Amino acid sequence: MAVLGMVLVALVALEHIYILVLEMFLWTTARARRAFGTTEAFAKETRSLAANQGLYNGFLAAGLIWGLLHPDAATGFQIQLFFLICVLVAALYGGLTAKRSILLMQGAPALIALLAVLIAR
Repeated sequence: MAVLGMVLVALVALEHIYILVLEMFLWTTARARRAFGTTEAFAKETRSLAANQGLYNGFLAAGLIWGLLHPDAATGFQIQLFFLICVLVAALYGGLTAKRSILLMQGAPALIALLAVLIAR
């Protein structure tokens, strides 16, 4: 179960790296506009805001990776818990205020990873 938890945490981190790339570097592309349901005009006007959001997603990914790679397993566990909970809070807020699908796309993987990490402990 510990390996499954680590794999799930890594997948959540990869998802947030992907979001970072979409928001920081690809925000005005058709791919990102389709993913976030925005128009070309809106994407151009909000480019700097999206880049800021992307940076925060990068911090979430970095924290999860830090937790996975920490040499002390107990500390790594705590770091993973903290950042998975941060992802969940962000997904809840985003799902309630921006787009409901955030709950499923970001919240569900984080919740599943959190449960796997807790069960493995």
